[in-house]
Amino acid sequence: MKNWRLWIITAIIFGSYSALVFNIYTLQVKKSGYYSARAASQNQLSSTNVEKRGGIYFTDKNGNKIPAAINREYPVIYAVPKEISDVDEATELLALVLKTDSAKLKNLLKNPKDLYKLLLAKASSEQVAKIKSLGIKGVYVDSAYFRFYPFGPLAAHVLGFVGPNETNGAQEGRYGLESYYENLLQKKDLVLTVDINIQSQAEKILKGLIDQYAAVSGTVIVQDPKTGKILAMGSYPNFDPNDYSKSSLKNFINPAIQTVYEPGSVFKVLTMSAGIDSGKITPDTTFYDSGSLVLNGKTIKNWDKKAHGTVTMTEVIEQSINIGAAFAEKKTGHDIFYNYLLKFGLDKPTGIGMPGEIVGKLANLKAAFREINFANASFGQGVSVTPIELIGAISAIANGGTLMKPYLTSSTQPQSVRSVLSPNTAQKVAGMMVSAVRKAGIAQIPGYEIAGKTGTAQVPDFKKGGYEDEYIHSYAGFAPASAPKFTILMKIDKPKGAPLAGMTVVPAFRELAQFILNYYNIPADNLATSH
Repeated sequence: MKNWRLWIITAIIFGSYSALVFNIYTLQVKKSGYYSARAASQNQLSSTNVEKRGGIYFTDKNGNKIPAAINREYPVIYAVPKEISDVDEATELLALVLKTDSAKLKNLLKNPKDLYKLLLAKASSEQVAKIKSLGIKGVYVDSAYFRFYPFGPLAAHVLGFVGPNETNGAQEGRYGLESYYENLLQKKDLVLTVDINIQSQAEKILKGLIDQYAAVSGTVIVQDPKTGKILAMGSYPNFDPNDYSKSSLKNFINPAIQTVYEPGSVFKVLTMSAGIDSGKITPDTTFYDSGSLVLNGKTIKNWDKKAHGTVTMTEVIEQSINIGAAFAEKKTGHDIFYNYLLKFGLDKPTGIGMPGEIVGKLANLKAAFREINFANASFGQGVSVTPIELIGAISAIANGGTLMKPYLTSSTQPQSVRSVLSPNTAQKVAGMMVSAVRKAGIAQIPGYEIAGKTGTAQVPDFKKGGYEDEYIHSYAGFAPASAPKFTILMKIDKPKGAPLAGMTVVPAFRELAQFILNYYNIPADNLATSH
C-alpha cells in the first residue's frame, strides 16, 4: 500500500516538474520573441513617463501656490509591430479609431523588427474602448504620466512644454522654463513670481486689443521695479502646451525676450534721462522747434508734421516732439548718450533665466558715427530693443535710477545691476512722464499719479530698406508715480485702423493698471483727482 502511495506522489511531482519545464521552454524558447518585444515596448513606454517631474506653480498676492504645470496619468495606445501579422488590416482599423492619416500610420507599423511604436498618447476613454473591442494582435492600451497644464495657453511662452526628444523619444522640457530648468525639475518643484491673477488679466486685455484692431501680434509684461521680479509676461499668438503639436514652431518663440523692435517715442524718456543726469539739460530747458531738421542730407519731421515753436523739454515729452528729442540728444553729446543706453542695459542680455534670450541692436550708433543716426535714435528709430530690456529701463526710472535684474522664480533674490541715474534725475524724468499723462488724459486714473510714455514706431522694411507703412504701438509706464509698485509694457504689432498708440495700447494700459491698483489695494497718491 505504501509503495502505491509513493508511486502516486512521485508521479504527481514528476508531472508538475514536467509541466514547469514545458512552461519554461514555452516562455524562453517558443514565445521568447513575444515577451522580449513586450519587455522592450514597456521599457520604451516608461521613457515617456514624467510621474516624478517637479511641478511648476504660479503664485498670487497672498503667496498661495497655483499649479501651472503638473503630471497626470493618461491612457496610452501603442503597438509592437513585430507582433502584427496583417499591417494593412491593422492600419485600416486603427486609422478610423485614432483619426489619423493611413499612410503615416502604415509607415509606423511596417517594420516587422520594431518593438515599440507610440500610436496615441492621452487617448480618450472612447478610443480606449474601441481599441480593446477590436482586439488587434500587437496593439495595446497602457497608461503613462504626461505633463498637464491646467490653464492651457496661459503664460505658455514662459512655461514652454514637455515633449519627446529627438534622440530616444524620452520626455524633456522644450522651450521656456520647462527647458531652462530641466535638471532642477528632475528633483523638485519650481515656484514662479508670475501672479496668476495679473497674468490672466494682462493676457485677456492683450488678446482683446489684438482682436479689436486686427493686430498681427502683441506682448505685455508687468514688473515690480523695486525687485525686478516679473508679475506677468504674455504674448500672442500663443499656443496650448497640452496640445502643442497643433501650433506652428514660430509660436514657441517668446517675443518678450527673443524678438527685437524699434521702440519709437517711448525711447524719448531715456534720451531725457541721459541729458538731465549728465547735467546738459533740465526739464525746463527750451529750444525752438521749426518742425524739421536736415542731417546728412535727410530730413526729420515731427509725427504730426507741425512746428511747435519754443518749447521746454517737458513739453517735448508731453507732445512727443521728435525734433525736441534730437535737440536733447545733441545737447547731451553722442558719446554720453550712447553710454547711457549701455548703462540702461540695452546691449546685453538681462539674464532673466530663460532660454534663447537675445539683445537689442545699437549698431547704427557704434559702427557709423553719423548725426542722422543719433538724431533718429533719440526718438527710438534706427535702434532696437527687446521688450524685457525696455521694461527694465523704464523700471530703472521708477526705481530711483537703479536697474534691477529681472527674474521669474520666487527663490531668486533681488539683484541690483547698477545705478543708471541719480534719484534726483529719476524723479525729474518720472515727473515729465506724469505731466505727459496729465496732458493727454487717456492713461489717467482718478486718485493716482500715473507716469507713462507712448511709442508709435514705423516697421522697418528689411527687403527694400526704409520703412513700411505699418506701425508698432507701445506704451510703458508705472504707478503710483510717487511710490511705484509696478511697471507695465504693452505692445501690439501692425494694428489696423488706428494710426496712433493713444487709441490702442494706452487705454489697454489704463485698464490693466486700474486692475492691479485695485488688486493690491494700493492707496491713492493724488486725492485731488479722486473725484
